[in-house]
Amino acid sequence: MKKIIVAFLLSVITAPALAAGGGMHNLDVDIDLNNKASLQRGAKLFTNYCLSCHSAKAMRYNRMAEDLGMSEKQVLENLIFTADYSKKPHGEPTKIGSLMDVAMRTSDTKQWFGTKIPDLSVVSRARGADWLYTYLMTFYIDESRPYGVNNQRFPNVGMPHVMWELQGLKKAVYKTVKGHDGKEKKVIEKLEMVKPGKLTEAEYADAMRDLVAFMVYMGEPAQQTRKTVGLWVILFLMIFGVLSYALKKEFWKDIH
Repeated sequence: MKKIIVAFLLSVITAPALAAGGGMHNLDVDIDLNNKASLQRGAKLFTNYCLSCHSAKAMRYNRMAEDLGMSEKQVLENLIFTADYSKKPHGEPTKIGSLMDVAMRTSDTKQWFGTKIPDLSVVSRARGADWLYTYLMTFYIDESRPYGVNNQRFPNVGMPHVMWELQGLKKAVYKTVKGHDGKEKKVIEKLEMVKPGKLTEAEYADAMRDLVAFMVYMGEPAQQTRKTVGLWVILFLMIFGVLSYALKKEFWKDIH
């Protein structure tokens, strides 16, 4: 019985790590959802590099503008590059109150990629900020893959490295280690730059932190308000608890 309990606990502990894939630890990323400048830069990266294929249908442009301190004119001129195909087959200009839908038509994505490309509205809640940051930082050259790249965090990923011009291209440097079964196998020791991008490594890391921060905000736009309201609710309950206890003592003093 003890062996069964131990095995169950080990399976619970190791399952998330195995499901995440890649056999590596996530990189730590420190994001600040109160930093609107960072969120604005992240929104720019998301609409320029992600929204071409991935939708974010849980977010509206005008909600994003209000939360991030941008005017509707700024959003219309700088962050909307998609067309609205919901009413006209050839599309029409996307309005400020529209959902952040993908630039491509769904029928085209199925024809070109063989499947519907996932929506990214709540991917930060499913994966976590550290996972997303690690994923964006660990693309490397792999000629065996359809798009010529692979990912250390998500092995055999089917997505191209869309931001390679910013980061550059890296190659994997391998080392040989012994597994639990005693057999030797090759694992990635580090990623080494072979073709620099437009940004330095530090600048790219900052850019990906901004992008992840925006995706975390997008996963729950009201989370900062929720946290603030939660603190006030807890404070109210503490004060109410003290007053309730004092009232109870007053009611029962003659009985005791």
